[in-house]
Amino acid sequence: MGAGKGLRIGVIGGAGWLGGAIAHAVLDAGIVEPQNLSLSYRSQCPDRFPGAFWTSDNQALADRSDVIILSVRPADWHELKVDAAGKLVLSVMAGIRLAALGEQHRTGRVVRTLPNAAAEVRKSYTPWIASADVGEADKAIVRAIFDACGVQDEVRTEAEIDYLTGLTGSGPAFPALLAEAMMTDAVARGFDPQVARRAVNTLFVGAGRLLEQRDDCPADTVQAFLDYRGSTAAAIEAMRAAGLAEAVSRGLSAALQKSVNMGEAS
Repeated sequence: MGAGKGLRIGVIGGAGWLGGAIAHAVLDAGIVEPQNLSLSYRSQCPDRFPGAFWTSDNQALADRSDVIILSVRPADWHELKVDAAGKLVLSVMAGIRLAALGEQHRTGRVVRTLPNAAAEVRKSYTPWIASADVGEADKAIVRAIFDACGVQDEVRTEAEIDYLTGLTGSGPAFPALLAEAMMTDAVARGFDPQVARRAVNTLFVGAGRLLEQRDDCPADTVQAFLDYRGSTAAAIEAMRAAGLAEAVSRGLSAALQKSVNMGEAS
């Protein structure tokens, strides 16, 4: 059954920010009709997605869905005893392995995906990997869902998904970390905080738009400024000398280890 042709999608954790963002994306893209979208909640039924089916019973959601998206915290997943025999299951959880997903939910059609917070504005980067039982029709559904959220890539190994948990799964966190440091420096030098915030936010939005539209390699952009030998080159060289690359590498290594640990803990 193809996307948009009566496809029934269920989002376990649809009341959460990521599950809700994916639900909005697939509805807006016409991948699923409202009456064929099921979402689950834990305590209070949200007032969202009119026409969709809301339930606190995850098994009831699974029973009325062709595709089941697992959008819960990895620490909560081991308690999620949902039988999805023969159905397509997509996990958006960090660290949970394909084999474990298939065993717990009784299906060979499982996919690990890792969208990020930018799914809310349709700018997520989503890597994914599928089990051997996932055929081309299923993969087309996966691509459609995560193309609706931004950009997707099928990767080669689960180890690549683990690494990308830090690199892209962190979404806006790392650019925001750099932006915070820049804003803090500006305020420390006497700038009004609102002016500093607008300056830095506009800088990052503009940089992202340029990289997207021109499709430049970041390394080429950096080198162009270094070659110009102006104030930006001086700043880049000072940041590098202070250990920027090493700090980033250590951060990504910590994220990778945390991802692996979460999978083992489950």
